[in-house]
Amino acid sequence: MIIKFVVILFVLLLAQGARSDLPEYDDDDEDHHDTTVNQMLVPRSYQEAATLILNNLLKEYDKTLRPDIGVKPTVIDVGIYVNSIGPVSSIDMEYQIDIIFAQTWVDTRLRYNSSSMRILTLNSNMVGLIWLPDTIFRNSKTADSHWITMPNQLLRIWNNGKILYTLRMTINAECQLQLHNFPMDEHSCPLVFSSYGYPRDEIVYKWKRNSVETSDQKYWRLYQFDFMGLRNTTDVLTTTAGDYVLMTVYFDLSRRMGYFTIQTYIPCILTVVLSWVSFWIKSDASPARVALGITTVLTMTTLSTVARNSLPRVSYVTAMDLFVTVCFLFVFAAMIEYAMLNYYSNSIRRPPAKTQRMAYSSLNMSRTPRTNSLFWHDYDDNCLYECLDGKDCKSFFCCYEECKEGGWKQGRIHVNIRELDSYSRVFFPTSFLLFNIVYWVSYLYL
Repeated sequence: MIIKFVVILFVLLLAQGARSDLPEYDDDDEDHHDTTVNQMLVPRSYQEAATLILNNLLKEYDKTLRPDIGVKPTVIDVGIYVNSIGPVSSIDMEYQIDIIFAQTWVDTRLRYNSSSMRILTLNSNMVGLIWLPDTIFRNSKTADSHWITMPNQLLRIWNNGKILYTLRMTINAECQLQLHNFPMDEHSCPLVFSSYGYPRDEIVYKWKRNSVETSDQKYWRLYQFDFMGLRNTTDVLTTTAGDYVLMTVYFDLSRRMGYFTIQTYIPCILTVVLSWVSFWIKSDASPARVALGITTVLTMTTLSTVARNSLPRVSYVTAMDLFVTVCFLFVFAAMIEYAMLNYYSNSIRRPPAKTQRMAYSSLNMSRTPRTNSLFWHDYDDNCLYECLDGKDCKSFFCCYEECKEGGWKQGRIHVNIRELDSYSRVFFPTSFLLFNIVYWVSYLYL
């Protein structure tokens, strides 16, 4: 007994020493400890409640049937958030758009009673377990959903049966561009969607308030366009399968001219101005003027080909086609001008054989004999000025002996072929300036 008493006393002393080594907790520490325990227990209770709610909702749920089938149409409120637009391809006549597409509807089969959990926020794993609208984008060529790192889908279920389903996608949509005013054109590119199988007596789409919103435009890839605004409409599409509610968003775009001004318009204008240099080169410098003319014509041909690479093969004439064609005609006309000048100048310098004999016989033989070259030079000058002083010529450019008879024919306009370059120095710049005024005013302001 004495031994048992000693052992018990020793154990009590050890227990008292251990209790004295423990830290002392005040009231605040005890409250903190209780709060931590509660925080650890609450999420588990919510998780169990959410699991129980979902199990009860999906227990007898048929996802192949739409809500309120046979009773009334399902109303779907639609909203779109535009992340970015672009690029826009004029050749393929399509544009790319990145959107978050939101649809909201009410499914009474998913109502539940819970005061603690009014909204269930779920991920993409729940999407395939409930009914979803069969919405399609009618003018899309390709469309991709975003799946990294998880499918970009969101599903929320309210306790009154309201459902919000959002999906992020990138769509390449068709946009029929009218390029008559290219590159000063403006377009409205649509994004059209509707139900694929449910007509309007089963599904009705409606726009939400502030249904279409956009992100910061500085991140958009509209390299050649400016975003002017958007508008949304609701129409009815009648087909053999029924009448479908058609929802459309129009994105208004205006093309920027900077690229085409640098690549096409300025080079064309400079090439035309370069072709006028030949008017200040002597007419007897044939190699220089012919080389300049051929070079400018070939340059305009190259510019015309390059300008067409930015366009689809449309059958109508665009504004750029008109400008490039007129510039080509101005360059070609400058080369033809020298061809006319060279041809008629040579014709004036060579009188026919009959004229040569008549003129030679009328000369004073007592004069000092001269060489043939000096003789013909004097003959050309005398004959030319005598014709231009009021004699009647059978053609505009002639200096023959038979031209010296009679008076001027009434209404005849005479052009001095040797002054053709002088006329061209005024006519070509003036007409090209007038063309530019009419062209730019018509396409930019009318």
